[in-house]
Amino acid sequence: MSMESKNQFYNKVKPFLAVISVQVGYAGLSIISKFALNKGMSPHVFIVYRYAIATVVIAPFAIVLDRNRRPKLTYFVFAKIVLLALLGIVICQNLLYTGMKYTTAAFSRAIDNVIPAFAFSMAWILGLEKVNIRSWRGQTKVLGTIVTVGGAMLMTLVKGPMLNLPWTNGNDHQESTSAANKHDVIKGALMMLAGSVSWSGFVILQVRV
Repeated sequence: MSMESKNQFYNKVKPFLAVISVQVGYAGLSIISKFALNKGMSPHVFIVYRYAIATVVIAPFAIVLDRNRRPKLTYFVFAKIVLLALLGIVICQNLLYTGMKYTTAAFSRAIDNVIPAFAFSMAWILGLEKVNIRSWRGQTKVLGTIVTVGGAMLMTLVKGPMLNLPWTNGNDHQESTSAANKHDVIKGALMMLAGSVSWSGFVILQVRV
């Protein structure tokens, strides 16, 4: 394979590698978040730490790289930014991390798959998304939405038996059972679903800012 062919191949797969890397990062974030919450950290305090650190890391890049591309900050744009902050951070993140206290890190990552379905439904209701039910694209969108939401409701309402994997032990099983008895798992799942709806609104509004 020539160097030019390698570069073309890399340019084609680069977006997919970026998306996979983001998802791996999100999975790691969920595990770390669940660990911190299990140790007693308040979800609200955790959110403040998370975004404070992110601001310190990202702000210099935004100031330097985007200094000549920043649009004029009008009252209308400022109001949208405030609404984005409410939907994406205040409402969504607080619901997600509070709900995570009652569920698991794996569930929190699985429930994120509902966001595209909610975003599509909201965009269709608001007239931002056109669906031709007679075309295969429209049928695929509708079917994907139904399957995704149905899977989320199944995970929320149905609690199956625990899988005893080779690297788990009886203590882990006891702790998980005790946690399930102490906390309302369904309440946590519903909070995370509500957070996903809020994030879907954030995604739709963000496109239009």
